[in-house]
Amino acid sequence: MSNPPSGRGGPVSDAQRRIRRNPWLFTAPLVLLCLLVAVLAWEIVRGNLSEATRAHWPWRLQLMPEEPLASLLAVAAGAVLARAQYARTVRPALGWRSDYVPGELPGGDKAWSTGVFNGGQHNTVLHRVDYFVVLEGDAPAGPVPEGAWVSLGRAGELLGEAGLRPASDFRLASFGAGFPLVATGTYETITVGVFSKRFIDEVRAFHLRIQVVDSVGDTHERIIDCLKGAREPVAAPVEWPGGRTRPVPVPRAAPRAE
Repeated sequence: MSNPPSGRGGPVSDAQRRIRRNPWLFTAPLVLLCLLVAVLAWEIVRGNLSEATRAHWPWRLQLMPEEPLASLLAVAAGAVLARAQYARTVRPALGWRSDYVPGELPGGDKAWSTGVFNGGQHNTVLHRVDYFVVLEGDAPAGPVPEGAWVSLGRAGELLGEAGLRPASDFRLASFGAGFPLVATGTYETITVGVFSKRFIDEVRAFHLRIQVVDSVGDTHERIIDCLKGAREPVAAPVEWPGGRTRPVPVPRAAPRAE
């Protein structure tokens, strides 16, 4: 699968994909189904031979009568199809949203905030979170190697070496394994990072790779460019004269009828 480019950060795909299946709930039933199909094929070929031929080895070997074999084959096929359908039902829908918001970092400027959410119908559990930092001036080519993904602590060290200060230029949320991403059915996000305008100017891309496990044990992954859209003119923060914020209209209560 090729990785299409995603803006300034290089060729990193942000599409959600399944990276691992539960071997006990997927591989084992599929292997059983394949074995039953092979046994059924053997019995069909053996049944079409003459009595004299079936009297000699290896055709005299009868693995299972055809009627119970066909019943077991139908049950196994139904189990595989049911598992596939249920896996699609509980499949998470990992989404993200970014916008300029006030009050997240020191100073009066708005900061770029990125959050994730699970838009699926069932809850999912966080497996791991990794980061990939691309500083301004770097030009990564080709897919991101596995060794380039770093932990939260290492990502902070790389940003610190570039002169960016935590809690002033950026703030990253820490998530532990097993953190539940609840399927709330809304677009409310969980903040994963907040970035200042200086951070946006000095960092080319800041990728977050999130891996979650669904109810059937399958592992899903999505890579998010936390700075995607931050430099677009249509997403620029609205600055009011004198540092004022836009007044919020206060609804007035309708007069009571006498």
